[in-house]
Amino acid sequence: MSDLRAGPSPSELDPVFNVYETGTDGETLRYYGSPRAPSKSVLQELWPVFRERGYEVRLTREYGEWVLIAEPVDLGVDGIPWTNVVLFVATVLSTLFAGSLWYHLDPFSAEIVHAWPFTLSIMSVLGVHELGHYVLSRYHRVNASLPYFIPIPTLIGTMGAVIRMKGQIPSRKALFDIGVAGPIAGLVATVVVTVVGLSLPPVTAPQALMANPNAVQIELGYPPLLELLAWAVDRPLYYDDPATSVNPVVIGGWVGMFVTFLNLIPVGQLDGGHVLRAILGDQHDRIAAFVPAVLFGLAGYLYYVRDVPGDAAFIWAFWGFLALVFSFAGSATPIDDRELGTGRMLVGIVTLVLGLLCFTPVPVQVVS
Repeated sequence: MSDLRAGPSPSELDPVFNVYETGTDGETLRYYGSPRAPSKSVLQELWPVFRERGYEVRLTREYGEWVLIAEPVDLGVDGIPWTNVVLFVATVLSTLFAGSLWYHLDPFSAEIVHAWPFTLSIMSVLGVHELGHYVLSRYHRVNASLPYFIPIPTLIGTMGAVIRMKGQIPSRKALFDIGVAGPIAGLVATVVVTVVGLSLPPVTAPQALMANPNAVQIELGYPPLLELLAWAVDRPLYYDDPATSVNPVVIGGWVGMFVTFLNLIPVGQLDGGHVLRAILGDQHDRIAAFVPAVLFGLAGYLYYVRDVPGDAAFIWAFWGFLALVFSFAGSATPIDDRELGTGRMLVGIVTLVLGLLCFTPVPVQVVS
């Protein structure tokens, strides 16, 4: 039997896992044996034992044998995260390009740099959202990457940002904290960006653009939270002159609200799925199962009943499909599945309600 000096001894595992052989593969430890309890109970008992020694453990079967595989937990950033840096720079450029169009600037000239307020607003609301997840992941000692921004030629120049988590979620509390931290942090940044944007002067399209019969206009649907903030600071969102529109920094706030709502859809690995799973436990599947149908129904209602152009209907049909995929993929299962306290439950409910305030049925329309 191999000597695993860095990890738990076989005798420490014996109450729930009978070890008959051990081995190492580099820094990975392997304990072959037979469980004395259901696999979920084995992990609940042994996860803290391995974690104290700096290992992430999982129970699986290899060639018909049960084996505990323990790998070192690495919570640090090794070297310069070049992938994150390159994607960040690319997203800055793509949002500058998109922002120049909102400012009615030439995106193929030096004027593009004047769209920096738009870029700063977008990168802020997305970055703060992901950093909320990152900070709470580190707090609960869950291995997480730095944010990956996603540059893409859309109306806002990006498809958002994500972080990648590896390893087990230690408890429902950790699952809840990590899931809810992003939307809360992102909403704080969104409110700040929106208020700043509302205080800035509106932009006016050039007369030549307005006179072009082939020109199209992008109309955004403002969610209740944005309307409420505009009322609170007594600034307009709508103008009598069709050539005049809000400052593009406000659009950065709109993006923050739209991203918050989408992330709080209560299904699968989305933030809303994490929050709902932490609050309801296994019962969350009963609610998550209806989410795709609701989104598909919304798409059908807008297209066939409201006769809204297909842009909005496509958005919700697309997210209905994604919700279906997320639902089949399932949600995160924490090691310690004990119920949350009342305080966290209230925070979760308030966060989900705030997410509803970020919803608008017709987020965007392209008008001739």
